[in-house]
Amino acid sequence: MKKRNRLMSLAMLMAAFMLLLAACGGGNNAPANTTEEPAGAAESTPKEETPTQAPLTKVKIQLKWVPQAQFAGIFVAKAKGFYEAEGLDVEIIPGGPDVVIEQQVVNGAADIGVTSFDSLLVNRDNGLPLVSVAQVLQKSSYRFVADKASGIDEPAKMKGKKVGMWTGSQQFQVLAFMEKNGLDPKKDVELVKQGFTMDQFFNKQLDVAISTIYNEYHVVLESGVKEQDLYVYDFEDAGVGMLEDTLVVKEDWLKNNRDIAVKAIRATMKGWNYAIANQPEAVDIVMQAVTEGSTTKEHQTTMLMEMAKLVKPEGFTDAQVGSFVDDAVQRTVDISLKYELIKKAPDLAAAIDKTILEDAAKP
Repeated sequence: MKKRNRLMSLAMLMAAFMLLLAACGGGNNAPANTTEEPAGAAESTPKEETPTQAPLTKVKIQLKWVPQAQFAGIFVAKAKGFYEAEGLDVEIIPGGPDVVIEQQVVNGAADIGVTSFDSLLVNRDNGLPLVSVAQVLQKSSYRFVADKASGIDEPAKMKGKKVGMWTGSQQFQVLAFMEKNGLDPKKDVELVKQGFTMDQFFNKQLDVAISTIYNEYHVVLESGVKEQDLYVYDFEDAGVGMLEDTLVVKEDWLKNNRDIAVKAIRATMKGWNYAIANQPEAVDIVMQAVTEGSTTKEHQTTMLMEMAKLVKPEGFTDAQVGSFVDDAVQRTVDISLKYELIKKAPDLAAAIDKTILEDAAKP
């Protein structure tokens, strides 16, 4: 009986030992199952983190003036994520009266600059290695305005009058306008340096004032002057319009960062097309960038309305926004040469790179 009890106890101990081994074996198998399952799950479910995603490339865009609807396409491209979609982290740098755009670009303070096309020609003529990669404005924005009370109902009657003129490289359209209409700018009129406001016109210090259709002209109207009380002379209609806002880069930067230039231009032109098609939204975006108290939503709304006509003239398609129209380019060159803004005819093949916009249009 004792022997049987000992045998039963031994059997029970053996069974317990086997259960313990099974438990240990089960513990070894469990991790194998759990490590295989996440591997399969990683293939079928999206990851929460994307550590392999390339970082955004930083690009600085220098404006030629303070934030306003003149640059709506750039502000819209940033706000709507068009730059980011191209892998770019764009910083928009405001301009001002003391900012020399070309120097900013050449010195590397900015990668892309907004300047006038005639200014590009002048700076290349002086040896700066700059190239334009997109032409934003397709027409001249310049307008002469005179009060109807002045009786200046034709250009010939500007003779002997005080005519406002911006200086720098901005006076040459004025000189071309005078000569086109048979006036000697040195003898027949009194050219007066005009500030970047219309105060001299309001204070009767000028008989004829220079303005842009998207800005100063509407400043006059917003002051209470009625359109029917003004004589307005369109430089484009007079055949002396020069190309204005253009996007420039440094030659070396373009050579080393061509793909970035293509992406930046693609996003910028997409921004302009969106801004033109969605002007109320675009104005709201611009208003977030302007200096508080410096302008009104109404003025920026009018500015964008006028800019749209210059950026995308009637008959232009979305794909043509930013393109170079040969006749307008050559007219700007001819006026620049005539008034010795530049000393020699430019090499337009070097001054303009049309392939950037062409490649930007590719899917």
